[in-house]
Amino acid sequence: MKQNFLLTILVAVAVCACDNAPKSPLARKVADYALVTVEVPDLSGISDNGKEVLNLYRFAADEVDAIYWEQYFGDKNALLGSISDPVQKTYAQINYGPWDRFDGKSFVDGYGDRLPGAGFYPADMTEDEFSAWDNADKISPYTMIRRAEDGSLKAVWYHDAFKEHIDKIANYLKAAADITIKPSVREYLLSKAQALQTDNYYQSSMKWLEMDDSKMDLVIGPNEAADDQLLGVKRSYEAFVLLKNEARTAELMQYVSRIGEFQKDLPGNPDYKSFEPGTGSNIFSCDALYYAGKANAGLKVMALNLPFDPDVQRDKGTRTILLENVIRAKFNSIVAPAGEVLLTSDDAMHLSSDAFYWNVVFREVAHGLGVKETVNGLGSVDEALGNQALTFEEVKSLAAGVLMVCQLQNHFDIHHILTKEDALTTFFTSLVRAERFGEGSALGRANTIIYNYLHEAGAFERHASGQYSLDCRKMENALADLSALVLETQATGNKAFATQFEDKYSKYSEDYKADIMNLGLEKIPVDIRFDFKTR
Repeated sequence: MKQNFLLTILVAVAVCACDNAPKSPLARKVADYALVTVEVPDLSGISDNGKEVLNLYRFAADEVDAIYWEQYFGDKNALLGSISDPVQKTYAQINYGPWDRFDGKSFVDGYGDRLPGAGFYPADMTEDEFSAWDNADKISPYTMIRRAEDGSLKAVWYHDAFKEHIDKIANYLKAAADITIKPSVREYLLSKAQALQTDNYYQSSMKWLEMDDSKMDLVIGPNEAADDQLLGVKRSYEAFVLLKNEARTAELMQYVSRIGEFQKDLPGNPDYKSFEPGTGSNIFSCDALYYAGKANAGLKVMALNLPFDPDVQRDKGTRTILLENVIRAKFNSIVAPAGEVLLTSDDAMHLSSDAFYWNVVFREVAHGLGVKETVNGLGSVDEALGNQALTFEEVKSLAAGVLMVCQLQNHFDIHHILTKEDALTTFFTSLVRAERFGEGSALGRANTIIYNYLHEAGAFERHASGQYSLDCRKMENALADLSALVLETQATGNKAFATQFEDKYSKYSEDYKADIMNLGLEKIPVDIRFDFKTR
């Protein structure tokens, strides 16, 4: 990429904690997260009021971090205080608990493996007990399920369960609203403060999408349900503090008006892509200043597409945010070196940072496409597919996203030096390296599903050397077929098929296990972790 970044990224593949305790059995696992230093940006173009707003955003994000520890695991201090090995402690901080994000296994004595429901439900609760419980609030994304004094189940709203932290966040947001010079920012912050204290997010989401004239952005609240692998319902708290790259944002906004075109061009039955996104969608390019909560746990996202509320998506649209400094760090420290290991020399020539960027762009655009409600009266896609919903959504966004890049390249609509071969080769490399995310994450399962589907379609050949040769034509056709299949499954709410399909295609192959070994021998990181600097 040729653009200048507001933040300087320094990637340190050697992790300092490992140097302190090189014999720790977890040293290799910690080293799998390349240490990325996020330096203090140049804020010369930001007013003093704006700088203070950024400080308040970070204070609010720190409260979100505290909530997430409680929500996902429990008592952070008790856990970390019980660990004497500094490397083990670092790994617990990376994972926000004693469970490895890749496989859910405990790496701290005294703790069992991660339960599918994490901390959202009582550990002894059964699915039958939950199903038989007559309570309208139990399936809300914003309730914790707990035991009452008599042993029965009870639903506790997030704003009550974490009231002390929520009140502090609301005060920080109100203070920021008082000093900002942007009316749209003030309206959003006040609306978000109210939303956090009521767990009613529709209006604040609308205000957030309308806030498009600020150099800074704050994404905060319970957003994704990825941690709830029991029912796929409960959302985790997270926060991102962001600084907008206005030149790149202006470049990206040209694609907003084409959302309807992108929807129409998705493969498959027109009935399965009937959702009409709102016309208020926008695309921002930002540098990440701070991650907190779920955003900072384990794997780090490179882009966002929010809100998930289908009513807001219908009435207004979504905001896609590209985190440029994070995208660049992942390509340079993981994807590019992984490609040199995984690909033949002819295919490795097609690795491209531009292709990686645009694949991420349209992966996020794809999240806002397809359908949100089933076409046969089974309710929302999330309700119909349950704990399969997130995995299928990730498969859709990955497969359909790179297809859109290929389609745009057919018409030379992306004005950068990259080809379809660049897009597909870079996509495949990222796919293989991301399979290491494991069965413990929907994204890891999604990457494995796509890999196995492409293998079945003959889209690549793995040589005895362990390197791959790609057939880009077969790959593009297979991705189109897979996208159509996923869209149909979502639209019809076919949970039985979704379960069968995921069971079949999410299994690790022997080739994949060998890839893990090869990437490990070459010390290619699995992901990154942040060292956030302050003045």
